[in-house]
Amino acid sequence: MDKRIHFFSQKEGVSPKIVPELLGIRGRQANEFAELCFPILPGFILDSALASELGTVDIKKEVKALLKRCSAIVGKDYGDPENPLLLKIVVSSNLAVSDYPALHNFGLVKPVAAGFARWVGETFAAQEVLFLVRGMLRIEERLKELEGLTGEREKITARLIHGNHPAQSAESCMDEYAEFFPDGFFENAERQLFIALEEISKLLAVDDQNDRDTALLIQPMVYGNYGKDSCSGGFFSRNVVTGEKKLQGEFHREKFNEFGGNGQDIQKIEPRYLKELERIAWTLEDKFKEIRQIRFTIENKKLWLIEQRPVEQKSTQADIKLLLDLAKREIVDTAYVVKALEPLRLNEILRPMIDTAGVKGLKKWSGGIAGAPGAAIGRAYFSTEGLLEAQKLAKQRGEDSRFILVLPASFAEDVKAIEVSTGVLTVEGGYSAHASVVARQYGKVSLVAPAMKIRGKKAALEGIGFSEGDYITLDVPFYGNSSVYQGAASLIEPRPAESGLFELISMAKGFLKDFHVRVNAETPREVALARSFGADGIGLCRTEHMFFQAERINVFRDMIFAGSGEERKKALNKLRIMQRDDFYHIFKAMEGKEVTIRLLDAPFHEFMPHNRDELKAYLAYAEKNRKGAVSEAELRARIEALNEFNPMLGHRGCRIAVSYPEIYAMQIRAVFDAVYRLRDEKAAVYPEIMVPIVMNAPELKLIAYGKKIEGADYTGIVEVEEALREEKKVKPVPYKIGTMIEIPAAALGAADIAKYGCFFSFGTNDLTQTTLGISRDDFTGFMPDYTRFDLIAGNPFSILDPRVKELIALAVERGRLTRPDLVCGLCGEHGAHPGNIRFCIEAGLDYVSCSPYSVPIAILAAAQEKINNPAAS
Repeated sequence: MDKRIHFFSQKEGVSPKIVPELLGIRGRQANEFAELCFPILPGFILDSALASELGTVDIKKEVKALLKRCSAIVGKDYGDPENPLLLKIVVSSNLAVSDYPALHNFGLVKPVAAGFARWVGETFAAQEVLFLVRGMLRIEERLKELEGLTGEREKITARLIHGNHPAQSAESCMDEYAEFFPDGFFENAERQLFIALEEISKLLAVDDQNDRDTALLIQPMVYGNYGKDSCSGGFFSRNVVTGEKKLQGEFHREKFNEFGGNGQDIQKIEPRYLKELERIAWTLEDKFKEIRQIRFTIENKKLWLIEQRPVEQKSTQADIKLLLDLAKREIVDTAYVVKALEPLRLNEILRPMIDTAGVKGLKKWSGGIAGAPGAAIGRAYFSTEGLLEAQKLAKQRGEDSRFILVLPASFAEDVKAIEVSTGVLTVEGGYSAHASVVARQYGKVSLVAPAMKIRGKKAALEGIGFSEGDYITLDVPFYGNSSVYQGAASLIEPRPAESGLFELISMAKGFLKDFHVRVNAETPREVALARSFGADGIGLCRTEHMFFQAERINVFRDMIFAGSGEERKKALNKLRIMQRDDFYHIFKAMEGKEVTIRLLDAPFHEFMPHNRDELKAYLAYAEKNRKGAVSEAELRARIEALNEFNPMLGHRGCRIAVSYPEIYAMQIRAVFDAVYRLRDEKAAVYPEIMVPIVMNAPELKLIAYGKKIEGADYTGIVEVEEALREEKKVKPVPYKIGTMIEIPAAALGAADIAKYGCFFSFGTNDLTQTTLGISRDDFTGFMPDYTRFDLIAGNPFSILDPRVKELIALAVERGRLTRPDLVCGLCGEHGAHPGNIRFCIEAGLDYVSCSPYSVPIAILAAAQEKINNPAAS
């Protein structure tokens, strides 16, 4: 026997000494079945060292002997006129994608045609002859082309195009195509096989696709329509959506394949077959550690496996369920489970998805910039006020209360509408725009569509249009193009508790001993959600977000517009009570973990009325609730006075506190009112006070510790807490004061700033803006041009820029020279991107903090980094 020919069957695999690449991909797959002792059809492989040499090597004797071995196992003989064994030849390349045709039904010649037709019917027999002919003509067509025989090739091509209808019988079909083949091709089964092998080998010898790395696999054919006790089918080793360990698929009685007939659920197949198919499927899962797709045929009560391969289209939940099952049975360890999933795939089980069956017939537009992934359905509204009013009426009437906010761009006052909406569609910005950031914070869907044109209460998007109150559907996948559908689709809602996510995150956290993930959150609901997702503390509580609620923003405006110290004090007292209650519930929800409260950061202009309707609403409120009338002219003048040319770098953050120390004093009292109350309730509370947008050490020193100068005193955080403690006559609760490093000057001055701050939190959105001089809301206007000319690598608001990384690493190093126990973290969506996690760990950061729905992604990415690079930290 030529050593380049390899037999396999259910009881015998290819020798393990053979280099696997010699068998090609399909040959290796067949041998995998054989090695597992599955009911595979026997066959043999002409390996890649032989396959293209058949014109010079005589292997007839070996092939005949191997065909007898196959016949003995299958129970049919090659060339038998009554019950013929037919063969397929598979061109087994080592390329994942190959365009060689399917080559089936060798042995189907005139002497056996009638016998074959008695089993499968005349029409099917004729179709199978045509299938054989087409496959071989494709081989001949390419061969003639490579040999330069253009005329002959064109003749074959024309026949392939126009010869799509079989003759009435198998034999007449053979007569019709006999002119294209050597004499005797349809007269003798052995001659047909050897002619085919030589022609295929001749093609492999001259084809550029074959670099002497393509094998030939020869196997018997079996048919699911070969009598009453036959069927064909295909299934997945488990449910590819839910991950339930139950075969999912269909079988077709007396059908060659699934085409042209309605199948039955695989669970309804005879129990003896189902039991064997389950054994096969789950053995394959254990071997390959993934869900597999399997095809089979039952011919005359004999079960044969035809093919098994990986599954491309499957849910993240299905993969998690499989991995947890493997770990439970100790097939894999926890490290394998944690490393097996791409972290960003978790978006799929954290967000709603479009049910593809529910969008058929809906007009759609595709494109835009994904701000927050997921899917959302709702009626479109073009203003915050309009959406909130519509939602209120819908709830009163028991109507559908799903709404999508559609705006040119969002601002701080739109947060309340985004929070109650299902999604937000904007024209301006990108991934780091205000609407995108807030949407991710609240678990909403966000899409930026620069092509959208808004005219009053109507919008148009290149082929679709909608008016206020019309239903639209947003589909924003993490991978691929986003879409806006005109009309309401149907959704598949996420069920994290059923997905295995919590068990996966628990495994991942086992690898995070000196690094953890916190959450950016401002409400107890967000905190509870993040804790369920594995968050270990709050890295950023943005206190300004608490003031944008409808019942609070006007009180905050009262504080800004106050004409006297007494008026401002009155407004601040109202705000303190509101914030105290907020902080109480937030601290309680995150009991036992650190909670970082960032003091007011937003500039005053963000709290101002931005249009005439808002202005009128505040005037009506002021007339009812404030002493002394406020005219529209006075209000407009005050708003105009607060406007800044560059508010991002203007009067905001700690700069407001320098000018108005009473604001931070109010917030500190609110924080410790809540802390002391919880301490009385025996709750473990670990407050951290963060001062935003500090640029040098004197700023932080002033705000933290105060200062006395001639004619004026500045009361710092420490003094406010001490005064409150003395007033309440309570014992101190340990707390920390730190700062957000978000401008280059602060990073460079980290050694001095660390004298007064116990922790640094790197605000990488603003640090990226101030380092690169790029606005996160406007950069999408020119970024395509920069990308085209390779002027910048990727989106700097998604993947940290090298210069931003350098500033972070420098600040950590300098800060810890001053304060060795300095705690450092990164807050913002940069921390949720797996591409940044390695840097965060290597730079010595203690944590990252991100939105609730990004917490599991960051945990999984960090755990993978710890497993892959244990020495990095």
